[in-house]
Amino acid sequence: MFYHLLYPLHEYVSVLNVFRYITFRAAYAAVTALLLSLILGPKLIRWLQTIRMRQTIREDGPGTHLAKEGTPTMGGVLILLAVVIPTLLWADLTNRFVWIVLLSTVWLGLLGFLDDYLRIAKKHPKGVRGRYKLAAQMSLGLLIGLILYFHPSQQEMAGWTNVPFLKNVILYFGPFYVLFVVLVVTGSSNAVNLSDGLDGLAIGMVAFAALAFGVISYVTGHVKFAEYLNIYYIEGSGELSVYCGAVMGAAMGFLWFNCHPADVFMGDTGALSLGGALGTIAVLIKRELLLVIVGGLFVVEALSVMIQVFSFKMRGRRVFKMAPLHHHFELSGWPESRVVVRFWIVAALLAVITITTLKLQ
Repeated sequence: MFYHLLYPLHEYVSVLNVFRYITFRAAYAAVTALLLSLILGPKLIRWLQTIRMRQTIREDGPGTHLAKEGTPTMGGVLILLAVVIPTLLWADLTNRFVWIVLLSTVWLGLLGFLDDYLRIAKKHPKGVRGRYKLAAQMSLGLLIGLILYFHPSQQEMAGWTNVPFLKNVILYFGPFYVLFVVLVVTGSSNAVNLSDGLDGLAIGMVAFAALAFGVISYVTGHVKFAEYLNIYYIEGSGELSVYCGAVMGAAMGFLWFNCHPADVFMGDTGALSLGGALGTIAVLIKRELLLVIVGGLFVVEALSVMIQVFSFKMRGRRVFKMAPLHHHFELSGWPESRVVVRFWIVAALLAVITITTLKLQ
């Protein structure tokens, strides 16, 4: 909005020329998201307490978590507001990529909201049934895949993805690319959701992933940087940096209230939407395979659950003391704060590695 209202006036007020720069708008999207979170956070937490949106703790989990019983959840509403509003304020709203990632964020945010509401307010233990939740996630992925494969502006990029570390090497899926997009969006959404089990854990890792994708989006959408780094230039993708800036600011703002001991949990409202958004960004900038690196911990968390379930069904024995993996470390004697900080350190390292892949090819 600011870009459209203020940049045209730069001919009369030269300082307004700064709205032309994506880096400026991305930085202020982050600042706006952070301030919105800090301002709205206390009010939202009081509202969630008033309507009794309080988390229940599973009895078979780590004993230290029992003290968290009754902590307000559905704090993802705050994250959604702090991401969507700054993006609308600072991004170029004629950019198709911005609207696609916002669609993903809101779509999965509403799905998560419904799941949290049914599970907590209506006392349905599993919230939205798994098959319906999966269907909603896959429907979103299908819609995005079809848009990217058939839209006239995307024809040069239809059906393929980059391969990290390999110069000028792509994987071509053809029409099956649509199914690949479904897998990426659905998988990333669920992986982040599974990682949301400790105070500040998932939101901190999302912040590092958003930083990495913000950098990659910017250089991918910048002709000179793309040429210098010898990467495929995607016109308009740089605007996703503004969205990534908003995610980073929202993450830091939410962490203010979500750090141990948490005043509020994000719930599926935040986890599903953030995970799906990361997957959507990866799809839009043709870096789907980079999700395995930048979201390496999310992948490991999801794999730990699958391994645990498979092992128990096939062998009657568990591989981990508890899944997802962060609970295994808790039950191994690591304090919650140590698990969280160490996962953050790994997430930061993976973000750096992800950015360096632009040059290591």
